Amino acid sequence: MYAKFEALLKKNGVTAYEVSKKTGIRASTFYEWKAGLYTPKVDKIQKIADYFGVPLTYFYE
Repeated sequence: MYAKFEALLKKNGVTAYEVSKKTGIRASTFYEWKAGLYTPKVDKIQKIADYFGVPLTYFYE
């Protein structure tokens, strides 16, 4: 799931920090997610999906 997030970051030329600022999701959440220590809940995934303009299901395919 994080790999899809990383792909969106690269495609859109933004950093996890920038997404954090725009969505209100703590930057540490992204780093914990990348390290496999945390999996964001659906509400946070929805905020990320909305930010990038993709459906929620994009992260679950």
